[in-house]
Amino acid sequence: MLSRPSKDNIVLVGLMGAGKSSVGRRLAQALDLPFTDADNEITKAAGCSIEDIFELYGEAAFRDGERRVIARILDCGPQILATGGGAFIDPSIRARIKEKGISVWLRADIEVLYERTHRRTHRPLLNNDDPRGTLAGLIEQRYPIYAEADVIVDTAEEGPDMTAKQVLDGLRAFSPCFPIKAVSDP
Repeated sequence: MLSRPSKDNIVLVGLMGAGKSSVGRRLAQALDLPFTDADNEITKAAGCSIEDIFELYGEAAFRDGERRVIARILDCGPQILATGGGAFIDPSIRARIKEKGISVWLRADIEVLYERTHRRTHRPLLNNDDPRGTLAGLIEQRYPIYAEADVIVDTAEEGPDMTAKQVLDGLRAFSPCFPIKAVSDP
């Protein structure tokens, strides 16, 4: 039998390339929970891609939509939720996550993040002449805030299955009164 924490949602936070979506899918399978990718839900709600939202309406409009979509998603738990890299930075989203879930920061160093993101063009914040420099700036700005997450898991080259197992271990350590027993550990 699957036992869950009292908060319904397990919310993955971290920079782009940290593995939130791939690890989230594995956690959902292991815990027999639905998986939701906030960025996918934002594009559905907007009727266009994140790149188009940034280009047509700007980052502020994207962040406003992100707040509304994540609030709606968090009310539909239990689930595993992968958020966009900037979501947890927003104080209202962070407070909502703390109210409705357990936050898990997938922490990765700049080399891992750069390797995972530099060949992709669908990340608006990195579409510039210095994506590594942008990542370094985001690390400096966001890591102190991500550190407020309930569980922190370092991720590198071990792959999403091993990272998911580390997340499960971190969740068990965080919630010893109601341990999360996976249907099948990844």
